[in-house]
Amino acid sequence: MTLAAEELHVTHGAVSRHVKTLETHLGVPLFRRLTRRIVLTDEGAEFHAAVARLLGELTREAERLRANESGSRMTISTSVSFASKWLAPRLHSLKTLHPELDIHLDVTDLNVDLEDGLVDAAVRYGAGRYAGAQSERILEEFVTPVCSTRYRDEMGGLPDPASLTRCTLLHEARMLANWDQWFAFAGVDRRRTVRGSAYSHGSMAIEAAIRGEGVALGRSVLVRDDIMAGRLVAPFPQLQLKAERGYDLVYRVGSRDDRKVKVLRDWLTSEVQRFLAKPG
Repeated sequence: MTLAAEELHVTHGAVSRHVKTLETHLGVPLFRRLTRRIVLTDEGAEFHAAVARLLGELTREAERLRANESGSRMTISTSVSFASKWLAPRLHSLKTLHPELDIHLDVTDLNVDLEDGLVDAAVRYGAGRYAGAQSERILEEFVTPVCSTRYRDEMGGLPDPASLTRCTLLHEARMLANWDQWFAFAGVDRRRTVRGSAYSHGSMAIEAAIRGEGVALGRSVLVRDDIMAGRLVAPFPQLQLKAERGYDLVYRVGSRDDRKVKVLRDWLTSEVQRFLAKPG
């Protein structure tokens, strides 16, 4: 009672009177008053849990509204590989189009909780279904072998898909569209291939390929800029296996027409069109 009075800047007696009024209104005692202390009754403990939960929800909703209505901060969540290889290098154009926005990039491979209001929208690599959220497909994904020009030359120029069986193959862990699937797609028996390193992120496998450590099964969205810049080559560009996932714009249910979501959607649409129009 004393600590509550100090926090609320009222007297100890005022807090006691409010508690008694509440108990009278509810028709049950909330505290057991002992000689030197008070403890919650079972009903008091249940009521406290309910009030704490509701006040927490109220606080989160107030934060969400404050963040949305501030108009200046836009927080975008996306995965490590997509951020490093595609989104981050392009964000400057979004800032140029909307200098009034303070753009924050939240990079994580976890699906963030969009309901807490801390993230305006996310770009996720997935199957298009996200619990408690709406999504729109913005980019499809294909996979094809990529390597450095030096490694290609060292391996005799890689004249046909079967020549990959002599190469060190680099792997992205957990990718369903993997080397087994690609070799089957290309009609190649891969039983004698050399297994190279496996990486948790596609961007790491791509960087290993750029360093000349082997051939990576590159995701088309992640490797196109490196191919355009000459850091990578795709020996068999005609053999592109469609991946099981693609890139989706994900946002809270009912927020499709929110200003920040619309700004991000329009910009992504324009950037994707420009990206797909490039050769390679």
